[in-house]
Amino acid sequence: MRHVDEYRDPAAVDSVVRRIREEARHPWTLMEVCGGQTHSILKFGLDELLPASLRLVHGPGCPVCVTPLEMIDRAVAIAARPGVIFCSFGDMLRVPGSREDLLTVKARGGDVRIVYSPLDALKLARSHPERQVVFFAVGFETTAPANAMAVHRAAREGLDNFSVLVAHVLVPPALEALLSCPDALIQGLLAPGHVCVVTGYRAYEEIARRYGVPIVVTGFEPLDILRGVLGTVRQLERGEARVENEYPRAVRPDGNREAQRMIDEVFAVSDRSWRGLGEIPRSGYVLQPGYVRFDAARVFEVATLAVREPEECRSGLVLQGRLEPTECPEFGTRCTPEHPKGATMVSAEGACAAYFQYGRVRRSPAASADPTPAVR
Repeated sequence: MRHVDEYRDPAAVDSVVRRIREEARHPWTLMEVCGGQTHSILKFGLDELLPASLRLVHGPGCPVCVTPLEMIDRAVAIAARPGVIFCSFGDMLRVPGSREDLLTVKARGGDVRIVYSPLDALKLARSHPERQVVFFAVGFETTAPANAMAVHRAAREGLDNFSVLVAHVLVPPALEALLSCPDALIQGLLAPGHVCVVTGYRAYEEIARRYGVPIVVTGFEPLDILRGVLGTVRQLERGEARVENEYPRAVRPDGNREAQRMIDEVFAVSDRSWRGLGEIPRSGYVLQPGYVRFDAARVFEVATLAVREPEECRSGLVLQGRLEPTECPEFGTRCTPEHPKGATMVSAEGACAAYFQYGRVRRSPAASADPTPAVR
């Protein structure tokens, strides 16, 4: 891996920006899919370097943000049970459920612990055989291999006190749901580099062909993202629609085959509900029949728990690229990182949190008109 400064070199950035300005002769709307890319764009002000004809909108590539309200409520219900050690990555603790979040459960005395790997939760299950240890398995394809490995090891070791609450979602079906809308705004996509490290980009080739949309796999540094924008614009101006890889130092066409084998061993593809997007067919993982005894939703009988998303939170429109965070009337007033109303203000990868962190201001009231949700 080359040094990160190479991908932040001002002269190189200026050169790519000039090429984008030269080649972008028409207005285009591009979506960066990954929340990590969104934060880099705002942190380095990359969107402000682009010509006014190019618009970057933010996609559903924040796994915390798209975890549905009902899944948070299931996590809260399990974490509140006596005898349970509930393990999660830190950014899930403050995601609001319908009544409370995991941090509130912890404050009331629930044994909610922040871990840095599902293997940490597995270690707790070994050392506390008298307790039920549950890991909140949230994420895209990126985190699925490690979570699958934890379940695989638990089965091999016979750890009957370990289970996972599975909330995995898959990127390609979500992109198809957005692109298939009759009023889809997206003309080009910057695909998520870390997801493609695991999966490769073969699945995106059919999406590019079917919807006539260029897709460029990009990383997370300024040069990665700008080269992705340049590749996307170049295709659009030429009337092309294919997949390009601008993250070759990490991504291969077929991804990581060993990681994929572990995923396929433990997980099966299933329909999945997304916060702000609704249910998308074959867009998530569930445990394979041979591993269902590790399904926390079944173990604790919360699988049927369902709630409605609150209408006042517009994070779903942000995740669809139909609303900038600053166009929401709650942004920066009733909704802040200290008092979030939606997951996009909580997560380290959420677009609302990024706008708040990097000082993007609210637009005029006239810009805050209600757009119509497209995906439900």
